[in-house]
Amino acid sequence: MRKDNEISTIERAFQLARSGACHSVADIRTQLAAEGYDGVHGHLNGASIQRQLREALAARGVEAKDDDTSGDE
Repeated sequence: MRKDNEISTIERAFQLARSGACHSVADIRTQLAAEGYDGVHGHLNGASIQRQLREALAARGVEAKDDDTSGDE
């Protein structure tokens, strides 16, 4: 489980999108859950945050995959 003084779920999601570690929003969800972040689905379920994460992925040259709206944690 994550400590309270670490970065937020949203901040970490954007780090993952920019870093090259993930290739889709679904990958980001999976990685966040593996890192112990709670409520990943709730944090990344909105259309706006998903669009912003896809844009961050696209800035690295990654095309959004169809599985980006899966909602799995």
